[in-house]
Amino acid sequence: MIVPGYRDHPTEPWNPNSPADPGEAEDFLRQCYTENPRLGPVEPRLAIVRAQIAATGTYVHTTDELAHGARMAWRNASRCIGRLYWRSLMVLDRRRARTADEIFSLLVQHLQTAGSGQIRPVISIFAPAQPGREHARIWNEQLIRYAGYRTEDGRAVGDPRLAGFTKAVQGYGWRGKGEAFDVLPLVIETPGEGVRLYELPERAIREVPLSHPDHAWFTELGLRWHAVPAISNMRLTIGGVHYPLAPFNGWYMGTEIGARNLADADRYDMLPEIARRLGLDTSRESTLWRDRALVELNVAVLHSFERAGVKMSDHHTESQRFLTHIRNEEKAGRPTPADWTWIVPPMSGGLTPVFHRYYDELDLRPAFYLDEEAADLASIGASRCPHKL
Repeated sequence: MIVPGYRDHPTEPWNPNSPADPGEAEDFLRQCYTENPRLGPVEPRLAIVRAQIAATGTYVHTTDELAHGARMAWRNASRCIGRLYWRSLMVLDRRRARTADEIFSLLVQHLQTAGSGQIRPVISIFAPAQPGREHARIWNEQLIRYAGYRTEDGRAVGDPRLAGFTKAVQGYGWRGKGEAFDVLPLVIETPGEGVRLYELPERAIREVPLSHPDHAWFTELGLRWHAVPAISNMRLTIGGVHYPLAPFNGWYMGTEIGARNLADADRYDMLPEIARRLGLDTSRESTLWRDRALVELNVAVLHSFERAGVKMSDHHTESQRFLTHIRNEEKAGRPTPADWTWIVPPMSGGLTPVFHRYYDELDLRPAFYLDEEAADLASIGASRCPHKL
């Protein structure tokens, strides 16, 4: 996925009642104004920010600071291979929205903006957390995810990884069709309204049916996937100010769908069926039937997105572009934090140039973080967060 990675993202201790750190604010502002000379001298701005923090415990970013801070957070995301494009991030300032209806309407706009025509990277930044006050949040890990069900005989339908979350929203009255690709509702929680569920309209959901260029039977599998991977429960921190509701998206790298979402044994687990259709010998691992099935599944994903005119990258091209990003950052005098286990693609890693080198893992800010409670809400709803019920 050409956005900061989600699964098992490291958490960072955060107390929402703590005031903004003046030192972190100063570090960010000096870097921001150095990288954007058109903003003028930073010292007058620092005086204003120090006074705001002293008086209120926090401060308000200007539109320019917010936009550049969000782009810096993408640039600093150690698990994202697609950071070459960090300057192209479209930043939507949604800090005035307060009600669940307003937030939902703007999220629909986000998906439409990101998914119309060629996929474009977009972030919608809602109101920041303030010391001593509750804040709005989304429970969903992504704006678009498919439900997971367990039948009476124990068979999995849909995405097993979302089975706990699906059960939680069913507890709030939602009912899906019980099919493999039911789009889950958005769960929006605000201080004044509590938890509310919203069904995404069809106009906000762009999906690609999967076919294979050489195997007509592939369409019989009924596979498809959505076009916009919009992560929605990670906290954006910029200069000591925290934005718990800041969904963002890039576009997919093919292996995210073909080598993980549809291939993982605890997800859609399609490799055994594809191997059977291909007539492969699955009696032992040494036939490499999994590898052969995996390649054909990824061929189908890339072929289908290209055929549908939906932007997607392959792992070889994106690996080369990541090394270009590293060279660009070196010229700018900036380090490039990277997690090798995430930068190397989950398929044919040794064939890509990102495999054959080491990286520095650094916690640079601005940054995105996954908080423990947000992770719980995205996986099992409120069952371990009883105060949310």
